[in-house]
Amino acid sequence: MTIVSTIRAALLAGCAAALFTASAGAQEIRGWNTHAPDYPVSVAMDHFAALVAERTGGRITPKTYHSAQLGEQDQAIEQMQFGGIDYAVFNLTPLNNLVPETQVTTLPYAFRSVDQMHRVVDGPIGAEIAAAMEQVNMVGLAWYDSGARSFYAKTPLASVEDLKGLKIRVQNSDVNVAMVEALGANATPIPFGEVYTSIQSGVVDGAENNWPSYESTAHFEVARHYILDQHTIVPEIFAVAKTTWDKMTADDQAIVRQAAIESAGLQRRLWAEREAKSEAIVRAAGNTIVELEDKTPFIEKMKPVYDKFVTSDKLRDLLARIQATE
Repeated sequence: MTIVSTIRAALLAGCAAALFTASAGAQEIRGWNTHAPDYPVSVAMDHFAALVAERTGGRITPKTYHSAQLGEQDQAIEQMQFGGIDYAVFNLTPLNNLVPETQVTTLPYAFRSVDQMHRVVDGPIGAEIAAAMEQVNMVGLAWYDSGARSFYAKTPLASVEDLKGLKIRVQNSDVNVAMVEALGANATPIPFGEVYTSIQSGVVDGAENNWPSYESTAHFEVARHYILDQHTIVPEIFAVAKTTWDKMTADDQAIVRQAAIESAGLQRRLWAEREAKSEAIVRAAGNTIVELEDKTPFIEKMKPVYDKFVTSDKLRDLLARIQATE
């Protein structure tokens, strides 16, 4: 660790100690969130805060800072490692390099459906992944939903063959690039805010995302063909900094955990409602929606991706157990 890193760690640790003191008064804990205040994740995190404040009689008062006020996700992950923030909801993709177990959940077609993903993360496998996060000062308490991502383009998409040769915008992720290339398309990482104009101008032929993102960004207006291959279904985790968690009594830990679980239930309901609203808007616009009964042709092309990124017996076993979950 460099001198600068050491100083930064000390400052953040000091900040954490100041945030969660052992005084008899109210203890404010700070939460990070990337979304706007009316987003399902944000509403659920505010619900968590209200439950904890009520059930502890105001002894613990969580305050969530929405809209990335405390930095972008990579910065927030680093802050939590050093105790600079107390809780957050993280997408698992940026955690892949820190916690190898999370990488399996971000692989294409690791989950068959959103419902199956819920059964996986709410059971022993989810607990195992959450436990692995403690090595980076995170205690995973509950799992949120971020939907399923599928491909959309300016040209018809009815099968895996229709992706061949298309320029598809992807997140800046090695796994996503490898996935798109394995499907025969050309992966093009560009900033999310540039996707609409890039499709409109022909810089890319399409992109991939969930229903709310496809609709709310108006991408459905310039890429009117959507094939529901659901290639990635990446869960999000509600985590508390372990340094914060360890300062709580067992009773308070139970309250905080239960509040996180209840907030996850609310978030999933709100997310399902938001998805249904977006889907209705897109269908009403007359877009072509292809629902796949059999994803096998897509899945069979993923072998080189799995070979590249599932590099240990532990990860291979974890992936096999996920895929075996009914």
